[in-house]
Amino acid sequence: MLNRFMLIVVFVPLAIILIALAVANRELVAFTLDPFNPGNPKLTLTLPLFIFLFLALAIGMIVGSLATWVKQGRYRKLARQRGVEAENLRQAVSRAPSVPQGSTQGSAQGSALPKPTN
Repeated sequence: MLNRFMLIVVFVPLAIILIALAVANRELVAFTLDPFNPGNPKLTLTLPLFIFLFLALAIGMIVGSLATWVKQGRYRKLARQRGVEAENLRQAVSRAPSVPQGSTQGSAQGSALPKPTN
């Protein structure tokens, strides 16, 4: 249900906007990597503007994702440590010798009331 909502409300309008941008910005644009000699053909890319827009969007998403991933590294490390500790505790409990029922009944339930009889 949430996936369908996200598809209809967010992604469909976003796709329409991106398609409109691509159609409106089809003119060729020169992108130069040499600021001191803008006419240098070896360091100049000539592509439609929408390609540069989409590349900037993709690069921004990748850089943002990497920054988030690096920033949350300590939380992932803590979760891994807690998972290992929980697994060690489960293994220790499963390896512990089981105590017979009769031996703990007198000491653990000594203050318990007796069962009623009908």
